Amino acid sequence: MQFPQIEATSKGIGGLLLSFAPAFALASIATPLITLKSVFAQSSTPATTAPPPAAICPVQLGTAIDAIAQRPQFQRARWGILIEPLSSNNPLYSRERSGYFIPASNTKLLTTAAALTKLSPDFRIRTSIYNTSKDPNIKSLRVVGRGDPSLTEAQLLDLAQQLKRQGYTQIQQLVVDDGYFQGAVVDPSWEWEDVQFYYGTAVNSLILNQNAVELTLSPQAVGSPLKLAWGDPVEAIARQVKNDSTTAAAGSERTVEAAGVLGKSTLQITGQIPLDGEPESLSLAVLDPANYFLQHLRLAFSSQQIRVTNARIVSSKENYNQPEVAAVESPPLSELLQEVNQNSNNLYAEVLLKTIGVSDRKTNTAYQKNTVDLGLANLKQTLTQLGVDPQSYILVDGSGLSRHNFISPDALVQTLKAMTRSPHAKIYRESLPLAGISGSLKRRFVNTSAQDIVRAKTGTMTGVVSLSGYVNPPNYQPLVFSIIVNQSNQPAATSRQAIDEIVLLLTRLRRC
Repeated sequence: MQFPQIEATSKGIGGLLLSFAPAFALASIATPLITLKSVFAQSSTPATTAPPPAAICPVQLGTAIDAIAQRPQFQRARWGILIEPLSSNNPLYSRERSGYFIPASNTKLLTTAAALTKLSPDFRIRTSIYNTSKDPNIKSLRVVGRGDPSLTEAQLLDLAQQLKRQGYTQIQQLVVDDGYFQGAVVDPSWEWEDVQFYYGTAVNSLILNQNAVELTLSPQAVGSPLKLAWGDPVEAIARQVKNDSTTAAAGSERTVEAAGVLGKSTLQITGQIPLDGEPESLSLAVLDPANYFLQHLRLAFSSQQIRVTNARIVSSKENYNQPEVAAVESPPLSELLQEVNQNSNNLYAEVLLKTIGVSDRKTNTAYQKNTVDLGLANLKQTLTQLGVDPQSYILVDGSGLSRHNFISPDALVQTLKAMTRSPHAKIYRESLPLAGISGSLKRRFVNTSAQDIVRAKTGTMTGVVSLSGYVNPPNYQPLVFSIIVNQSNQPAATSRQAIDEIVLLLTRLRRC
């Protein structure tokens, strides 16, 4: 199952505005990106034939950036900016460089740096099945999930086929263990409306299909409720839907909205889609991920003629010494990082934070601790060893979905610089979106001087837009930058355009 690119945000992630169709999608989809390309396109002269922008000297950079940040529309906004040469700590420009800002998905730069350093590029997340029976006549199995965010039904089928080849035809006792990660599966600081949808889904030990499911709403006859079509019958059974929507006359306004009902497993659908309107697709969080995993595992076993007599879910803190009879593994960490930073996947980022937390468990007492707390402590220790000031940021999650995260431009630049000295520098750098080419920058900087020479991590949530990364100006030395806008009352596209203009200034630098 493929889901849209994700940006951490509350009130919608990485640009995801929670107002539904077309607002119920990423800002990069629902709100067209305003880039220099779109500005040039308004001219009668095609962008491809426009003269190249004039080069600027470093001494001119501060005035040019100030002119952008001090525009009237940003009079209530707060800017944090730090631009430094990769080879030195002498800033070309800074503004509130040590101040704390809500970073949105720029948080993932710290999470992935720590994960790559602590776990290594070849690290994989293993899902195991153990034989727990002491009696050879009784088939008892325990499935242990370790938070593989890439696990799909194809891997469950693989596990079932491995058992089938070993002669398993009946399992008297099947236990699925969801206790590898300890503590809350949903961060308590995430906003209520975010946790209803795929980008704020639970982060547990038994993850399947990214703990998300599709629901499609389609118009029917005028006056009739919208038709609901679930992409997964298992979740359809678990969900209650209060469908107060309607099909409106052709040409009518589209106003459909979806919201969870506090304290209930109920999804409320309101508003309308016109008769001639396109269906609306929602990616919802799975309500009970462990049970969702178990039900699909039983289906996989059934497809291989393996009958399960009894099955249950546990949350154990045990280590396992029983024989492993089947296993599947995630792609290597180097590939998981691509999903985190290119597509800004919140679930993957949170799994990496928790995995950092359990990576050096040496005694069972570590299982008593909240895995996120362990992860944050190990992240800080790892980044400090890399040279990142531990006082320059405060994190509560790994994705940036929480508004309780605070990061300074200093912390982001220090992290980016530290990773250029890492033996894994190439892997880290190439995990970032490439301007005009890939990931969340695919539609930004197209046909501009930044295309193909800027690698940076995006971030968006209501009132927040951020971009931090590397730029290799053709006529100047390599640079590292972090730009964060907070407390903005402007549309994200407006702040994004201003940030892009600053980055384009950097590409025009020359030695003077």
